[in-house]
Amino acid sequence: MRADEGAGDIGADPDDRDWGATRSWVEKALAEGEHIDEVVLLRGGWTSRMRRLDVRGPESRRSLVLRSFVKPFYVRHAEGLLTREATVLRLLADTDVPAATVAAVDATARHCDHPSLLMSLLPGDVRLDDADAERRAELLARQLVRIHRLPVPGPRRPRTYQAWTSPERVSPPAATVRPRLWRCAVDVIRRDPPAYRGRFLHRDFHPGNVLFTGSGDDLRISGVVDWVETSWGPADLDVAHCSTALALLHGGPAGIAFADRYAAAGGTLADDGADHLYWRLLDALAFAPDAEKVAVPWRDLGRVDLTAGVLTRRLEDYLEALFDRYA
Repeated sequence: MRADEGAGDIGADPDDRDWGATRSWVEKALAEGEHIDEVVLLRGGWTSRMRRLDVRGPESRRSLVLRSFVKPFYVRHAEGLLTREATVLRLLADTDVPAATVAAVDATARHCDHPSLLMSLLPGDVRLDDADAERRAELLARQLVRIHRLPVPGPRRPRTYQAWTSPERVSPPAATVRPRLWRCAVDVIRRDPPAYRGRFLHRDFHPGNVLFTGSGDDLRISGVVDWVETSWGPADLDVAHCSTALALLHGGPAGIAFADRYAAAGGTLADDGADHLYWRLLDALAFAPDAEKVAVPWRDLGRVDLTAGVLTRRLEDYLEALFDRYA
């Protein structure tokens, strides 16, 4: 793993006071003769504090990533989140999905200052700029198809997906000039969820959680990170989440096109347009009113153009485009 929802060094850790116990726990997990040589805070995370740990041994060096939940909300839910991520990463170890390897986990902070997961460092970086966005979207679609095709026997399947919004929780932008659009979108998700064929879902698959190496014809996905929300549910929901993110990053057409890219890569979506629209809107409406949750780490990674106004306009344009295509 490179970093949570993004990557990018922000320098040596300036303060050891809040992770002394965690550091001792990490050192016990290292091989004989290894020690932590350098600690670097990573940026781009929204839910976690991320550190890169450069480890030196008698004959070699390697780097690990330490994810620690420090915000009260995530500390309360850390046992389930980190246990699930560690379980999923171990499951993925025998697949072709480029994911980190678990080194150690303390999901209840029994030994650490905060609930923590220690894992291998993946190569590559997060790329959110508009340049080469279409090529990256094609690779994202292919990778998502491979994730959904993983054969996961019943006993090893993750929990059933959880919806991240509901009609009662949707909060339209206060200054919207398209209130009818929001009412229509909310009405769509008032129905019972459509029947679906269950798939193994990343559940938070978007450009901020995928690492790339190379450029041009050599562009490759080198890692998929942040598996804390992994679920069992409809492929449409994973496609919907990535589509919304692409719409916010690059504009509505990029979001609309992702489902077509996914289908072209061999993925299977709901046959009924109304069913697919339900899943797309269930995801998109969770980003209201201004998608600030994703905007903060994206801005940290250079997308300072993604102001609240830009995000609101793109989200509303995307909602309209979904109705034009699927209603």
